[in-house]
Amino acid sequence: MSVSHGAMRMRDGAGKAAAKQAAFAPALPFALVSGEETLVGRGCAGLVGAGPEPLGERARRLLDTPADAPAVVVGALPFAAEAPVHLYRPAELSRRPGRAGFAAAFPPPALVRPEAGAPARWQVTPEPSLAAYRDAVAAALAQMARGEDGLRKIVLSRSLKLTADRPVDAQALLRALAQDLSVTAFCVPLPSSTAPRALVGATPELLVSRRGAQVFSHPLAGSARRSPEPGADRAAAEALRASDKDRREHREVVTAILDQLAPHCAELTAPGEPALTSTASMWHLGTPIAGRLRDASLSALDLAVLLHPTPAVCGTPRAPAARAIATLEGYERGFYAGAVGWCAASGDGDWHVAIRCAELAGRTARLYAGAGIVAGSDPAAEGEETSAKFAALLTALGIDEQGRPLTETDA
Repeated sequence: MSVSHGAMRMRDGAGKAAAKQAAFAPALPFALVSGEETLVGRGCAGLVGAGPEPLGERARRLLDTPADAPAVVVGALPFAAEAPVHLYRPAELSRRPGRAGFAAAFPPPALVRPEAGAPARWQVTPEPSLAAYRDAVAAALAQMARGEDGLRKIVLSRSLKLTADRPVDAQALLRALAQDLSVTAFCVPLPSSTAPRALVGATPELLVSRRGAQVFSHPLAGSARRSPEPGADRAAAEALRASDKDRREHREVVTAILDQLAPHCAELTAPGEPALTSTASMWHLGTPIAGRLRDASLSALDLAVLLHPTPAVCGTPRAPAARAIATLEGYERGFYAGAVGWCAASGDGDWHVAIRCAELAGRTARLYAGAGIVAGSDPAAEGEETSAKFAALLTALGIDEQGRPLTETDA
C-alpha cells in the first residue's frame, strides 16, 4: 500500500504534536487566586500549537476537539510577540468564588523544603546591576530627548537571579503571595526537560476580562513605595496622585488601551482622572475601563492579544519601545511582562499582566521588576522603584535584595 508524501508529513506533524503534548505533564497546578475566585487547573489534555492562524483561532480549534476535559485554555503569553506562547487545556479544572478552597488545594506553607531545620541560604546576583540599570535609564532618556522614533515612554526592567541551597517550593511561594488580598496570585507551570519550572507571582493589574459582551480592563502606571508609618504612607500616596511625571506615564497607558478597544466597542467608558490603588508594598495610579463589544465573538484571548503589550510594560509607540527594550535591557524577558490567564470556549476569560513575578526552576528563582521611563524620569528614582517592586517576592521568600534574612521589623 502506498502512502502520499502529504499524508506522511501530516502523520509526522501529528506525531510531533503528540510527543510535545506528552512531554508537558505539569507536576504543578495552574492557579489564579483573587478576591473574585480561585481557579485551579491540573494536568494537560492538549496544547495550543503553533501555526499561521491567529492565536485565538488555534485555541478555539483545541477547544473544539472532543475530549473528556474542561473546554478552557490556561497559561501564559510571553512579552515578545515573536516568542512562543504557552497555552494548554487542563485535564481538570476547579473554580470557586473568592479564596474558598485555596488552603485545601495547596499544602501548608514552607518556602523551601526543610533540611535539618536550617533556614535556606540564598545567593543573589543582579542582572544587570543597579548601576547598569541606571545607565540604561539615562540612555532611554537620551533617546527620547533626541526624538528617536517618536518615543514618549519606555518601560525598563532589571532582574535578580536567586540561588538557594535547596529546591524552591513554588506552591508555598504562591501561598505566601496570596496573603495580599489586593492582588491576583498566580502559578503557571512551564515546559521543562529537567526540574519543574513555573512562573509564580502576585499581580495587581488586570489586562482584560470578558463576560459575554462586557469587557473590562484596569491598567496601572505610576508607582510609589508604601511606608509602614501611616502618615508617611498617606504622604507618598498624595505625592503620587499629584505627580505630573506619573500622571503623564499613566495617561500613555490609558489612551493606548482606549484607542485599541474603541473600534471593537459600541460603548466604552473610563473616568477622566486616575484613582489611587494599592498593594501591600506599592501605591499605583489606576483607571478602570469598561466597554460593550460590537462583536461578541471576540474572546478574552483575542482581546488580550490585541492589547498586549500595553505601555504599562512596553512603552509608546509600541514597536520602537520594544526595540529599545531589547537593546537596553540586555536579556530576554520570557513570560515576565506577558500575560497569564484563562479563556473558555464561550469566549469569557480573564488575563492579568505578568508582573511582580519570578520564574522558578529547581534551586533558582529569577525575579523581575520594571519602571516606566518618560521625560522627567530620574535614573536613581527609577532604580529605587524597581527595588520597591522586588519587595513582594523577596518578602515572601524571607530575604532582602542582598539575600539576607529579613528581621521581624523588615517584614
